[in-house]
Amino acid sequence: MSPRHSLCSERGMVLVTSLLMLVVVTILAIGLFHAFGLDEKIAGNTREKQRALQAAVSAEQYAEWWLVNGTSVANTNCTGTVLASVGQVCVNVLTTSVANVAVVPWVIGGNTVQVTYTPPGMNIAASGAGNYYTSPAYYISYLGVGLGANSIAGNVYQIDALGYGGSPNTAAVVESTFIVQTSSTSDRGGL
Repeated sequence: MSPRHSLCSERGMVLVTSLLMLVVVTILAIGLFHAFGLDEKIAGNTREKQRALQAAVSAEQYAEWWLVNGTSVANTNCTGTVLASVGQVCVNVLTTSVANVAVVPWVIGGNTVQVTYTPPGMNIAASGAGNYYTSPAYYISYLGVGLGANSIAGNVYQIDALGYGGSPNTAAVVESTFIVQTSSTSDRGGL
């Protein structure tokens, strides 16, 4: 074999090897870009989940505040929409009145049954960065009389609250049991 023929075949081998390396590097780059896009989607979904949860918690805390500030015991069987400015305590418990509390909005007898509450500074709009899909909402059920701290009787309520992130597909539901106690103290003073 002549040295010239050997040199040409080696150059061909370098070209084939270089092309194979280029294909491998291209496949790795495409895989990295795909993984990066997937990570971005996961991060966005996590952010929206947290926004929905915080909206639901704010509605739950507002319902608790509303109960503490003089709400009377329920006497209403809730089957219709309630105005946010009015509020309402229901004798029918939400978890027994709807098939699945996780399916929102809550509907009883064809009517949406929830009290909406928009915290100050919350932007409500169907689209746009930083906006929430709709106002958070809550439903208060009266469970009866129970004993709370220091064996003091009080009215026991179940609060279900829901909140949305930026789309109707991002919703969170929270539930709590809350007791409102009344107590009186007197200052007997010293003699």
